[in-house]
Amino acid sequence: MNSTLISVAELAALSPEDVLIVDCRHDLSDAGKGERDYLAEHIPGAVFASLDHDLSDLNRILLGLGRHPLPSEEAFSAALGKWGWRPGLQVVSYDAGNGALAAARLWWLLRLTGVRDVAVLDGGYAAWKVAHQPVSQETPQPKATHVALHYDASQILLDHAAVRNLQNDLLLDARATPRYRGEVEPLDRAAGHVPGAANRPFTQNLEADGRFKSAAALREEFLAVIGHHTPEHIVHMCGSGVTACHNLLAMEHAGLAGSRLYAPSWSGWVSDSSRPVATGDAQAQDE
Repeated sequence: MNSTLISVAELAALSPEDVLIVDCRHDLSDAGKGERDYLAEHIPGAVFASLDHDLSDLNRILLGLGRHPLPSEEAFSAALGKWGWRPGLQVVSYDAGNGALAAARLWWLLRLTGVRDVAVLDGGYAAWKVAHQPVSQETPQPKATHVALHYDASQILLDHAAVRNLQNDLLLDARATPRYRGEVEPLDRAAGHVPGAANRPFTQNLEADGRFKSAAALREEFLAVIGHHTPEHIVHMCGSGVTACHNLLAMEHAGLAGSRLYAPSWSGWVSDSSRPVATGDAQAQDE
């Protein structure tokens, strides 16, 4: 059972009957590109997951739950059933390269329901291609299954007031530092960060080739950021609750399990202009 990352060689060695491969490629600037890329070619046997329609519920945006609101338990269970998932079946998700978008999101959603045998392909589709592994244009037709999973509410924060009143927990923002500081904001209504949040850009989890750093290196780096806080007192966020899952995955891979997600993230926070916004470097403000 692989529960965080899986290498190209490990995935290639699995029997097709023993794994559900899910192509999660997505482009924020072109919502249809991921599926077009999937139809053009994909890892043999892979089904396609849409970030917007399978791993999010865009109908809930107006509720202040961010740009990528979580799907309901029923909707997520239906997507898994459509793909033919069953308990005990290894799941492997991948995206175009570094796992930062929907691949880590699918990993986290499954973990949120208690499923442990799910891993992200380290290096993604790019690594698969570099290794000259086979690709396919065939769209599989899995036999549908009945799935009824439930989220563990203790692992997720949806309440903005609870985030505003965090006492012993550290909010960790996965966005790029210029967005965190409020120097630029390409997607959301306002620039900056939640007061008190620290910054750990998800890109710092990766080597130059798009693969994750070693577990030991990640552990050292995260401990330097979170200080005295234990993993159970870390709450991750980003722009819309997607790339934050990359930090969750990296911490889990580093042996720092138990952190949570503020799912609405920055886009949900700034949906109400009365909520406070901080800019600049949090460490400098503390000094």
